[in-house]
Amino acid sequence: MGEIILPRRMFLWCMAVIYMVAFVSLYLQIPGLYGNEGLLPARWQLRYSGKPLLEQLLSSPTLLWLGPRLSLDTHTAMELLCLIGAALSLAATLVEALRDSLVFFCLWALYLSMYQVGQVFLYFQWDSLLLETGFLCIIVAPVTLIRGSRGVREHDHVTFWLIRWLLFRLMFASGVVKLTSRCPTWWGLTAVTYHYETQCIPTPLAWFAHQLPVWWQKLSVVGTFVIEIVVPLLFFSPLRRLRLGAFYMQVLLQVLIILSGNYNFFNLLTLTLCLPLLDDQHVYFWLRKTDKTSNKNNDSRLWSWLCYLVELMVWSLMIIGTIIFFDLQLDPNKKGISSRTAFTYHQFNHFLKTVTIPSIWIGVLSLTWELVTSMFRCACIHGFLKRLWGVVQLAVFAAAAASMFAISLVPFTYIEFDSNARLWPGVRQAYEVVDRYQLVNSYGLFRRMTGVGGRPEVVIEGSSDAVTWTEIEFMYKPGNLSASPPVVTPHQPRLDWQMWFAALGPHTQSPWFTSLMYKLLQGKRDVIELIQTDVSQYPFHQQPPTYLRAHRYRYWFTEPKADGSYPQRWWRRVYDEEFYPIVHLGSTFLESMLNQYGLKRASWKSLDMMVTPLAKKRPTRIKRPLVVYPTTLLPGQ
Repeated sequence: MGEIILPRRMFLWCMAVIYMVAFVSLYLQIPGLYGNEGLLPARWQLRYSGKPLLEQLLSSPTLLWLGPRLSLDTHTAMELLCLIGAALSLAATLVEALRDSLVFFCLWALYLSMYQVGQVFLYFQWDSLLLETGFLCIIVAPVTLIRGSRGVREHDHVTFWLIRWLLFRLMFASGVVKLTSRCPTWWGLTAVTYHYETQCIPTPLAWFAHQLPVWWQKLSVVGTFVIEIVVPLLFFSPLRRLRLGAFYMQVLLQVLIILSGNYNFFNLLTLTLCLPLLDDQHVYFWLRKTDKTSNKNNDSRLWSWLCYLVELMVWSLMIIGTIIFFDLQLDPNKKGISSRTAFTYHQFNHFLKTVTIPSIWIGVLSLTWELVTSMFRCACIHGFLKRLWGVVQLAVFAAAAASMFAISLVPFTYIEFDSNARLWPGVRQAYEVVDRYQLVNSYGLFRRMTGVGGRPEVVIEGSSDAVTWTEIEFMYKPGNLSASPPVVTPHQPRLDWQMWFAALGPHTQSPWFTSLMYKLLQGKRDVIELIQTDVSQYPFHQQPPTYLRAHRYRYWFTEPKADGSYPQRWWRRVYDEEFYPIVHLGSTFLESMLNQYGLKRASWKSLDMMVTPLAKKRPTRIKRPLVVYPTTLLPGQ
């Protein structure tokens, strides 16, 4: 692989921008989500036990333990950490010298601190992915603040390779789980016909994409499988044009997702992970500049033709395989291409058993090649002391890269049970030790397609007399049938996202929803601002509703009129069922739900009590019930 100076700089800059977006987006929502009057106050997660600070940090790694020592309550400490993270990432975005290993360590520690108390509103795959990528940035970034040099290091190829491996795990697992889930829409190639209208927060372009013919939608699913399952194997190809082809196919998929759906910083982060597939020569091609370090003229004509032949064979096999396994045929009747899945679940499962371990060995060989080439670079360094220092650095970072690769095998092999069972027990033990720090994670996007019978949507209604009801409209999620879908990327409205997950099941699977109803009845402004930042748009901004209820509806995109003109409304809906019964402050049902989920903890002993003089007194301790929140890591589950 060629030099990677420019792709590495681009990667670190993009990571600084994504960190800034993530911190700012979270900061705006802290009062309503985690404040003392929020839905799930963060102080409930920090139980004071009198243990030493170091022991507390090891048991739950969050800097919020330092809040009482700075006379800050948990809410204020969270806002302070978010502001520090936003300022630090902004500085790193503007100043290259601050894209440093130490700076990225601080950013990772700050976001991990938020994650530890974030509960269900921070349990998304992109939060885990940001933490894992952020930790790799610590290894990839130079230590410029100490050494004062941003020059090329001999081990850069080794550490940067870990980003490629992470991208492979993300994409390959995301493709595999769609089929191992046995979801009929993925196997029937009809998932995309539901996806555009059932995703959490669609964009206006999603409406138009939804109107495309079914044969095109099915062909889109075929392309998704190819890009996510087959193409990732090219990430480790020694031929750069194959890697570049894989890069552009990944970019195509991510750009199409960005145009049709609001997935906050996730797709931007995935695009950033694609940068290690590039080299300086290709970046110079983008910039229309000549790469003076390129040695392409040294390649013999025979070698060039062999490379072209191999590349032609790879792309031809990929096209032929796609035609065979998805039975692609021209359909003159529909003036399109027909497709179907031409293999069974058991055949795919056999393929997965066959390919999982070899894919690991491909990773081993690729990493070994990077290590060997880095050793040769070290051997070419002039001067004994410089060469010795380069070898020491290479040894340290090679050990770090090998360790990260090894422990990542545990979550990666979750996609295939037999392969996971064959891992060395020592690797499992190492993974369990570091699991709390989110260094490596398992992934799998859109595992199952929801909303096949219509998009479920929870609509909250308020009333002052239990006779006349007014719908409470959210800023981003579908509600008003005439409201255009928003464009909110890269911000993530976390309450709107959780409302989408809540609609997939009964309210008992979303304990936080009871807290939402309770806070709205109380008229808590911080929570109201999660629904409408402009409080004047909230229908009960002058006086809280006396009664609340919630119903579940089924939503669908409207269709163009017979004459081809566009309808006045974006959505149509039908009533489904009651989601949450009528409640008011003091109602028996509401009180029982609050007590069941432990959502009224006025006497709970938390770190915030240490900030006040009353901390010397022993408050009455309430037994904390076990609350199991649903894991909302898979947007399509």
